[in-house]
Amino acid sequence: MPVTDPSLPALDLSASSAALTRHLCDIESVSGNEGRIADAIEAALSPLAHLEVLRDGDAIVARTQLGRDTRVVIAGHLDTVPVNGNLPVRDESADGVDWLVGRGTVDMKGGVAIALKLAAELTAPAVDVTWVWYDHEEVAAELNGLGRLVRGHPELLAADFAVLCEPTSAVVEGGCNGTARIDVRLRGVRAHSARSWVGANAIHAAAPVLAILADFEPAEVEVDGLVYREGLNAVGISGGVAGNVIPDEAVVTINYRFAPNRTADAAIAYLREVFAGFDVTVTDLAAGARPGLDAPLARQFLAAVGGVAAPKYGWTDVARFAALGIPAVNYGPGDPLRAHTDEERVAVSEIEACERGLRAWLTSS
Repeated sequence: MPVTDPSLPALDLSASSAALTRHLCDIESVSGNEGRIADAIEAALSPLAHLEVLRDGDAIVARTQLGRDTRVVIAGHLDTVPVNGNLPVRDESADGVDWLVGRGTVDMKGGVAIALKLAAELTAPAVDVTWVWYDHEEVAAELNGLGRLVRGHPELLAADFAVLCEPTSAVVEGGCNGTARIDVRLRGVRAHSARSWVGANAIHAAAPVLAILADFEPAEVEVDGLVYREGLNAVGISGGVAGNVIPDEAVVTINYRFAPNRTADAAIAYLREVFAGFDVTVTDLAAGARPGLDAPLARQFLAAVGGVAAPKYGWTDVARFAALGIPAVNYGPGDPLRAHTDEERVAVSEIEACERGLRAWLTSS
């Protein structure tokens, strides 16, 4: 039986998906503090006879076992970035749009709420469904709860197709860019700044690296009918010893967002070519995912939810499904440009649209 916090109000899975979004957001779950929201979800789902409910850490998996020919995974993460005076959730209306404003409304408790409501209500969907709510998405990749399930319990994720309820403004976004981070290290010779000519300034030596970045023209790469935009940017620079010392070392940290036509290894090879002659250290690397929209289930999904697919420019956990050979797409309420902002907000109409789309797909034969 799940262990629940008696101070935590029970989740009402019969409430509207917007009301459920509000309740979930008001359960603060900054990365590393997902226990209470995982408890609440486990307690709400465990009594439902049509679901097998399992828990791994603060990840909850709920599965139908109807013997269907097809199984799909629908997944979303429970954690958020830190709160900054933007909880509890508040209502706003502007220009005829009703909004829920607060941390997690976009990234991504609107999607989590929709999945919970549908998991409870769809007792006999047209396909078997594995619902996954997981922890630690917003922090280091090695902590990611979905990654932990991939490593420890891949059988729980076996499926023919997957939907990740990341915010997409209620349109389907296929695949995702890959991401790589490198440190380019420049070396010099320390000296007193009053006699700088006897040293070599490592920070000045970074100028050619910055010039390469400033002159970089982002590629637009078509992959399976979607056009992905790449990016190569300095995201950090460090160096310096003291106010009167010529520095002997400087480091430029660079992030490369690469289209999913490149493998992770090919992306690093490209970076080493771009920065040939410099000391390059790889500090982070995650492959992208091709759109997978040519899969029959993907075509059915797009037809059911409507609209035209777009590329996902950022990296998401669809890449984990792609690595397992499972075609996957991103689909959820909320403008990703509002994610992590202090004025994070989701339109109630987008929550309702995504619920309708997923419900139509899961109940169509």
